[in-house]
Amino acid sequence: MIRILLADDHTTFTELLAGALNREPDLCTVGTAQSTRRAVELSRELQPDLIVLDYHLTDGSGLAAVALILAERPSTRIVMLTGDPSPEVIEQAAALGVCAFLPKDGSLAGLVDTIRHARLGTFSLHPSLMIQLSTQRQSRMLEQPSASLTRRELDVLALMAEGTEVRISAQILGISENTCRGYVKSILAKLDAHSQLQAVVNATKLGLLEVRERV
Repeated sequence: MIRILLADDHTTFTELLAGALNREPDLCTVGTAQSTRRAVELSRELQPDLIVLDYHLTDGSGLAAVALILAERPSTRIVMLTGDPSPEVIEQAAALGVCAFLPKDGSLAGLVDTIRHARLGTFSLHPSLMIQLSTQRQSRMLEQPSASLTRRELDVLALMAEGTEVRISAQILGISENTCRGYVKSILAKLDAHSQLQAVVNATKLGLLEVRERV
């Protein structure tokens, strides 16, 4: 059972989402908050497995709550929602340790699937937000040198963006785990990244990731 805390400043939205999540056999909401302060307090008190957190809360940015919550409980998984994403906010969320970033008007099925598969150390970006991020950064991308990745490196990068472990990626691509790790190292070097998460963010900026809809 995944224990979930909801933090959103829209009461109706929160109540409807809580009801929908509680109908799932493996999900259970344990509390709700409307402010960053209350979200931090309830995270400390209830110790949920996962928090669904809106970017806009009554007393400020949800990113402030993310920073405080993960500083105290690094094992907490956080899925962030927003109605008006920006590249800067998405980058900050990824850097802080948010597991996934979804549009607030997205499908319930997509949110439930994300909650079930959210893992620490990965960052999942909804395809619609990826398109917006690529569009907003298009002018900057034209000014930046494009990283030259091979077809196989692009395949590994796409699986990396989905949060797939190296061992599983190697099996999917039919290559050895050591070979796959070699591709990962090459991708990090070419994208000037120090982690897989940073590589995914940099690749998104450069438009190197194909948009893949969830099944």
